[in-house]
Amino acid sequence: MANHLFDALFGPHAQSNEQFLLLGDRPAMTHRAFAGLMARYAGAMRAHGVTRGDRVAVQVAKSPQALAVYGACIKCGAVLLPLNTAYTPDEIAYFVGDAEPALLLCDEAAESRLAPMAADAGATAMTLNSDGSGSFADAAAAAEPFETPAAAEAGDLAAILYTSGTTGRAKGAMLSHENLLSNAQVLRELWRFDAEDTLVHALPIFHTHGLFVAVNIALLAGARMHFLPKFDVDAIIGAIPAATAMMGVPTFYTRLLDDPRLTRELTTNMRLFISGSAPLLAETHERFEARTGHRILERYGMTETNMNTSNPYDGERRAGTVGLPLPGTEIRITDPQSGRELADGETGMIEVRGPNVFKGYWRMPEKTAEEKRENGFFITGDLGMIDPDGYLRIVGRQKDLIISGGYNIYPKEIEATLDDLPGVLESAVIAAPHADLGEGVVGVIVGEPGVQIDPEEIVGLLSGKLARFKQPRRIFVVDALPRNTMGKVQKNMLRQQYADCLQQSR
Repeated sequence: MANHLFDALFGPHAQSNEQFLLLGDRPAMTHRAFAGLMARYAGAMRAHGVTRGDRVAVQVAKSPQALAVYGACIKCGAVLLPLNTAYTPDEIAYFVGDAEPALLLCDEAAESRLAPMAADAGATAMTLNSDGSGSFADAAAAAEPFETPAAAEAGDLAAILYTSGTTGRAKGAMLSHENLLSNAQVLRELWRFDAEDTLVHALPIFHTHGLFVAVNIALLAGARMHFLPKFDVDAIIGAIPAATAMMGVPTFYTRLLDDPRLTRELTTNMRLFISGSAPLLAETHERFEARTGHRILERYGMTETNMNTSNPYDGERRAGTVGLPLPGTEIRITDPQSGRELADGETGMIEVRGPNVFKGYWRMPEKTAEEKRENGFFITGDLGMIDPDGYLRIVGRQKDLIISGGYNIYPKEIEATLDDLPGVLESAVIAAPHADLGEGVVGVIVGEPGVQIDPEEIVGLLSGKLARFKQPRRIFVVDALPRNTMGKVQKNMLRQQYADCLQQSR
């Protein structure tokens, strides 16, 4: 039986003894060994009742085993629900309750907190630790390997990725087999990946960039990956001489530039450095090229669409732009109020149409209708303009999205948490420029009458309520928030006032 995504990504390598995952001091994992691991994991899933269309929620540390869970889900025809490892149990409870997965995989240390909520949602909770141990691994060892992939068509769901909305309620973006495969096929060709490549992979695998861009391209090309558990300068420096490509967020490049070992000699074998998930400063482009001789290739994507544009492999890679539309993907700029298409050079809403665009939001047809037009164009919420040569420049975001270190952060969620704290009357959360992360979170608070707010105490109170990357890096206490005549908080004034507050942050 045909399985659209599995047959293209995993099937061709099942019998190959070529190296797939390079694991530092540990022995490399071959494609054949990885295929065997996927088959056992798929067998464990089937033994625990996971069938075609069922969701499998995963909050585990990055490891070869965690990656094999992705392949096993695709092989079973199941729907992967990858969850940020920084999410707190309260945050996980929403995703599990909304998606109603059949299975929740978590680290052993989190089992006591997550198992009850999984049970409430009708899910089985099992453990998978970073070293490959856990109850799920034990079940896989005892299960009959699932060898023949389940049937899965191009339009079937492959994954649900949650992305928060400005209302504070997270939305599950439904991505199909065709969404993921079509994007990987275009990018492999555009970025010239083949079986001779070795990719430095230090990204997390719970979002689009690390999983559906980096991994899918490597699989499609038959390339190897230096599969690093996290970003570590020493590990990156050690991997680069024997690699040909790297994908990262701006933070990777700013931190590498801080290390004198980053030189032209070190990067002699490299052919491509790619950056995404957050804007790359022109200064970073210039410093990196001066130091290494390589011009970083910047591209633009999002959870709902995977990648949309890319600077060219051959040709001018323009700092401050995210390049040209991918083959088969259409980009247009429209008036945010009327939806009228605007001419090149005019600033407006970025809309995207193509086989990469998601199917809609999980169990939110009204929200899907708001953001995805009947003609197939998705309203991204990003504001931009197309220059005379067709390069897209993102100039802002209509939604108050903050992108910090490649993570999407929505102020509304943080504001609601701040407002619930003792002594807080109201709050506003904004982004401020951050040299390392691109943007950092800043909270501005108004205290209740007669209450003295201690910013350090506020930071401490947030530690168990929000993932670390969402927590404000600075808290300011003010008498009142600036408002317009309609009573709306004027965040543009706050951004101007606190624009320099994170300049020295690292």
